[in-house]
Amino acid sequence: MPNKAKMPEYIMTLTCKDSPGIVAGIAGALAASGCNIEESSQYGDPLAECFFMRVRFCVPETLTRDDVFGALVPLAKRFAMNWDLYRVGQKTRTIIMVSKFDHCLNDLLYRWQVGALPIEITRVVSNHDTCRDIVEHAGLEYTRIPVTAKSKAGAEKKLRNLIKKDGAELVVLARYMQILSDDLSRDLFGRIINIHHSFLPGFKGARPYHKAHARGVKLTGATAHYVTPELDEGPIIEQETDRVDHAMTVNDLITAGRDIERRVLSRAIKFHTEHRVLINGGKTVIFR
Repeated sequence: MPNKAKMPEYIMTLTCKDSPGIVAGIAGALAASGCNIEESSQYGDPLAECFFMRVRFCVPETLTRDDVFGALVPLAKRFAMNWDLYRVGQKTRTIIMVSKFDHCLNDLLYRWQVGALPIEITRVVSNHDTCRDIVEHAGLEYTRIPVTAKSKAGAEKKLRNLIKKDGAELVVLARYMQILSDDLSRDLFGRIINIHHSFLPGFKGARPYHKAHARGVKLTGATAHYVTPELDEGPIIEQETDRVDHAMTVNDLITAGRDIERRVLSRAIKFHTEHRVLINGGKTVIFR
């Protein structure tokens, strides 16, 4: 048998109507091509009658991506699959957006520098200059795009141009405090992740920690989700909470919350870039 350590690896993700024979068909098609399955996860949603699957497999060195893709096409057509094929180890080209709060940005820069996230940061975009020094110190391009009520359309046009220019596959809102237009949110759906400084649903909008403190909450948390035109209502990717007690001040809540935000956002990006997230209507299937 060939040395699997030297064989290229791919990940196939798929969504389709649930029916018998899908798993067997994929396993058979891969085996017939000489591929070896390393990891497989699947889920059938009984309410939506949808089937979700993620398969990681190694491929003989003699086969190209086109060869593997072509071997799976007949099966994909047979089951009317929404599917894709990704080369393992290929980093996701990513634009990070930030305003003034830099805790999530700093965390992502560190994880990127040590190789803990499979991303290639093409640039950081901001509506302020607050974070310029730390970004440029990391050797990355920093692009400031000011945003006002009158300039918002023009600012989003510039952002679209940068996404196209960079070939960015993912946009991360690392505490970017501007609401994107409905058109942009729709166009980037499934490719733009936001970190919300609250355990959704609840305490939407500005000053969530002040609202939470006033309500005497017993839990604080953060939510990473895909952006949609509906504010803070996109499919949730990851969440985390921590206990809160009566002696904690607003600043205590903010400190605890920011620690959670950076952890939740980095995990959400990791899940997304490892192709572990499949969108199921207004929610997600996560193959951990």
